[in-house]
Amino acid sequence: MKQLIFIALLLATISSQAQIKFEGVVQDSLNTPLELANVIAINQQSKALESYGITDENGRFKLQLAKNGTFEIQISYVGMQTFKEIITVGESDMDREFTLRAENMLDEVELVYKMPVTVNGDTIVYNADSFQNGTERKLEDVLEKLPGVEINEDGQIEVEGKVVNKLMVNGKDFFDGDTKLATKNIPSKAVDKIQVLRNYSEVGQLRSVTNNQDNVAMNIKLKEGKENFWFGNVTAGTGSSPEKALYLVQPKLFYYSPKYSLNFIGDFNNTGEVALTRRDIRNFGGGFRSPSRSSGTSLNLGDNSLSFLTNQANALEIENKLGTANFSYSPNAALDLSGFFIYNSSRILSRETSFIQYTDPELGIPDEATEQTSNERSNQGLLKLSASYQPNLNNQMDYDILARISNDGQNQNVFSSVIGNTRQLDEVTPYSINQNLNYYYTLDENNIFALEAQHLLRNEDPFYNAVLVNDPAGPDAFDTTAEALGLDTSLNAYDLGQNRKIKSNQLDAKLDYYHILNTKSNLNLTLGTILSRQEFNSDIFQFLEDGSTFEPTPTFNDGLAVNDTEYNFSDIYLGVHYRVKTGIFTITPGFSAHAYGNKNIQFGETVTDNFFRFLPDFETRLQLKKSEALTLRYEMRNQFTDVTRLARGLVLNNFNSIQFGEPDLQNALSHNVSLFYSSFNLFNYTNVFARAAYSSNIDQIRSLTNFESVIRTSTFFNSSFADENFNFFGRIQRTFGKVRATLNASFNYSKINQFIQGQQSLNEGFTQTYTPGLRTNFKIAPNISLRYRYSVTNNNQGGGETTFITNAPSIDFDAYIWKKVTLRSDYTYTNQDLGNGNSQSFQTWNATLSYRKDRDAKWEYEIRATNILDIDSQVRNSANNLSVFSSETFIQPRFVTFRLVYTL
Repeated sequence: MKQLIFIALLLATISSQAQIKFEGVVQDSLNTPLELANVIAINQQSKALESYGITDENGRFKLQLAKNGTFEIQISYVGMQTFKEIITVGESDMDREFTLRAENMLDEVELVYKMPVTVNGDTIVYNADSFQNGTERKLEDVLEKLPGVEINEDGQIEVEGKVVNKLMVNGKDFFDGDTKLATKNIPSKAVDKIQVLRNYSEVGQLRSVTNNQDNVAMNIKLKEGKENFWFGNVTAGTGSSPEKALYLVQPKLFYYSPKYSLNFIGDFNNTGEVALTRRDIRNFGGGFRSPSRSSGTSLNLGDNSLSFLTNQANALEIENKLGTANFSYSPNAALDLSGFFIYNSSRILSRETSFIQYTDPELGIPDEATEQTSNERSNQGLLKLSASYQPNLNNQMDYDILARISNDGQNQNVFSSVIGNTRQLDEVTPYSINQNLNYYYTLDENNIFALEAQHLLRNEDPFYNAVLVNDPAGPDAFDTTAEALGLDTSLNAYDLGQNRKIKSNQLDAKLDYYHILNTKSNLNLTLGTILSRQEFNSDIFQFLEDGSTFEPTPTFNDGLAVNDTEYNFSDIYLGVHYRVKTGIFTITPGFSAHAYGNKNIQFGETVTDNFFRFLPDFETRLQLKKSEALTLRYEMRNQFTDVTRLARGLVLNNFNSIQFGEPDLQNALSHNVSLFYSSFNLFNYTNVFARAAYSSNIDQIRSLTNFESVIRTSTFFNSSFADENFNFFGRIQRTFGKVRATLNASFNYSKINQFIQGQQSLNEGFTQTYTPGLRTNFKIAPNISLRYRYSVTNNNQGGGETTFITNAPSIDFDAYIWKKVTLRSDYTYTNQDLGNGNSQSFQTWNATLSYRKDRDAKWEYEIRATNILDIDSQVRNSANNLSVFSSETFIQPRFVTFRLVYTL
């Protein structure tokens, strides 16, 4: 690894030694410096772009030019005539001053060389071809090479540290703005320009009265010739593995015209290549954002979908089917129709061994070793339809409906060193319908109205079954729990079942009024409401040997093994915010006044809680420069729990995890402070951003947990001990010639009060991670990307302390050889020091070799190998507020596949 880093540094050094600095100032005829002017140098011998730069706030630029060469300097600025001059450089650095003249609109418009990066106000435009060397196949391959752009570990696009929340193609939403589907599937050769839209507002009427600095959108401009024609590719492949034949079919087809667009993406394979994970689809919000997101109220409706054990990247076998379609249609200039459909089906086999060591011996919880296998199936479907009507600049109406349904199941066989053998089954078939209606009306230049309303209807029905071996004549580890649950202990097995049904019905709506006081300030009044109703029913029962069922009566918790709970919540609030710009400051103080109503009804008893709350918030933004800003925020939030924590009856989260709720639970209050800094400097190719956040939770809902052997029983209460969390993430990125250096750093501190076996203790966790990296971007030579992740995790668990240290160097390599062959490879070595003198490690290595006659060839032939070293498992270690956990997860063996790719 050290040799590879040395080679990258050597390449950067050789490149810099063969160049000189060409610096200067760009100004207008009044000697006023021009910021964000484009400066490029074209090599007169090769006619290729040699270097480019953008002026800073002082009008200065800096280019790197080859020694003893001749170049054409082109300087362009909006409203100015393009400046051109041929210069010859020697072996010494140069400094020049350039003056641009006002543009004469009657002059002939002259085309200049394409700038790799241009900045126009809040829009950054990247010319895609300037960052490609021929090895790229998908949009993400291009994005990873753009200055200021990153693909994070979740597959999301980040620009200057902010997640891109909408992606469009030729101005039309791509699957409602989802970025992961776009980066993994849009072919790189179809991309002309990538436009980053900072301070993005979907509603033009609100752009001048709202703070949009966190909103970033991206628009992909297609190359000429891609409109009114189908484009994309179809991949088909086959291969072999030690136990089965492999197959893969991936059609990806796109059609764009000025009036409508169609997109089809399919993925059918058993090679473990997952286009969208189950979590991706579950979190696929379809662009829905709750109207109350900035009101200060946080209402948790809970998530009772199936919590799969397996991460889809770590499984023995994966069979995946994905079918998606997206359309947009504009019958006229005022009306836009769009929608998408997603169907995903997966079948997964997993195997894992683990060991749990409990850190406090006084708790009396035995350590536990487990081995489990799991068969998982998931079928998920989403359908969304949208309409946007804007007859004129003063009126806009949007309507969306999103329906989702799934059918998930999980079969587990678990051996525990404490409990013995257990078979478990989880099944759930939830559905939900979400509707959104927005209307925006501009009365006149000083008065704007905005109505946002959202309705959610959701039904969840999880079923759980566990079968544990029982010896009627002798004691078993589960006997004490079985007797407490009131089960029949005379049978040869404990066959437990549980049905649950959770229905949620919620309306979230608000009416905003914006009054523009002057060019620097405006007033915002908000009247809003959240109305929610949840119904929760559950029952625990035992299957008997004759096939009948037995309804037990527990010997604790008042004998309640069933639930029939209704929970009603209401919030009516009035918000007031004042926004003013003064100098470099944009200040937005405000507050919201809430009238809350809570009522839960169960077993003939009603618990009510009605109260008022005043929640302040504050935001200040310092625009230090055009591309440098600092934002400070504070908000107080009121947090409410879901119905399952209020329900008094017993609920099985698992056979060894039992809970019952508390009807008298109150809301939790939190103070939240955040600070965000960003600087995007194309003068010296340096990008910096940092984000820090602190939260303190008062009256946080915590669990009171007791253990009988490894069986956990929990209930809930409002803790008088404040819990705290602080996290920081920063990135600095600098480009030196053809080498880009990046350093990421993150810190997370958490303080949680835990209550176990009647004892209160403090759990403190601190994790720090540093990830330096180097990446080359040569147009002809091979490119490498080097990363090194160093992470330290410390946990202080009520007196016991654990430390894990992770070292993970990695290298990505790609080369475009003879303009026909593409070689790509990635390798990662992960080592984890357990803090007790022992360590564990594993490696991953994948490679792809492909051939196409030239860049425009229709056919491409590819050989891909995954897990080349045939590693059979991966290890993972972690610690929480109770125990230290280590696991070994078995993964897919070495796969080799041959693929044909046809490009339309």
